[in-house]
Amino acid sequence: MVAPAAETKPRSGASAQGPILEVRDLAVHFPIRKGILQRTVGHHRAVDGISFSIGRGETLGLVGESGCGKTTAGRAVLALQPATSGKVIFDGKDVFAQDAASLRRLRRDMQIIFQDPGGSLNPRMRVGRIVGEPLEVHGIAEGEALREEVERLLETCGLWRAAADRYPHEFSGGQRQRIGIARALALRPKLVVCDEPTSALDVSVQSEILNLLADLQRDLGLSYLFISHDMAVIHHVCDRIAVMKDGKIVEEGTREEVIGGPKHPYTRRLLLAVPECDPRVDAEKRRSRQRMLAEEIER
Repeated sequence: MVAPAAETKPRSGASAQGPILEVRDLAVHFPIRKGILQRTVGHHRAVDGISFSIGRGETLGLVGESGCGKTTAGRAVLALQPATSGKVIFDGKDVFAQDAASLRRLRRDMQIIFQDPGGSLNPRMRVGRIVGEPLEVHGIAEGEALREEVERLLETCGLWRAAADRYPHEFSGGQRQRIGIARALALRPKLVVCDEPTSALDVSVQSEILNLLADLQRDLGLSYLFISHDMAVIHHVCDRIAVMKDGKIVEEGTREEVIGGPKHPYTRRLLLAVPECDPRVDAEKRRSRQRMLAEEIER
């Protein structure tokens, strides 16, 4: 469970212009092959026809247990994972209908923060080059202007300017995630997919990263698709919540609706599984929660 953090939370900033992202009947199926000839005998429906939207300046939480398909859905939204069917409309443009050149331009406005802050950073590259690479690739900055922009991004994400000259292994997990966030912000995107950005971090560091993301959203007007298995984190950061199970969205609503009055049994199980760390909650109440969870599982 995430540690207590400041009260600053991203709030919805939905605009009359309509949603920044619309996902319609998105499906991602992986073939199941068997035998010497590896014939396809079926398909694993990792994502099985989900639909949702995200308003401008809003955070949608996609929550579910490991293996439910939420990360695959997030990658498919960015066209990092080929989709079997469905549509993704980003800022009025059909993502899957773009040619290579158009998709590359569109990627400037759609970025991702990966779950593993260490594995997502090239260990052979200095931080300055890691953060500055998107700016170079898209021809936005070079030379001294590039260096200045990289240092500004690092400072914005809570690091120091001289960090640009060091390698990823010289930083802690939380600091490496800040580097990943700086890289994601380099192109000034409109939408950021946060793929479990705090699950690999210490509890005390999680709240720092969540508050950083909240501050960046407020200052830059970002929209987030926040993927997590942790209901406590989702409760802290999201305006709306979509609960995912076995490739499908089984419940969706505002934070107050889903957390305060869950309708689907799976949602109730996720909520009951959140550890109760408040010392004011007596042992009897803890046992009651455990009994309720056991009853939900039996159903």
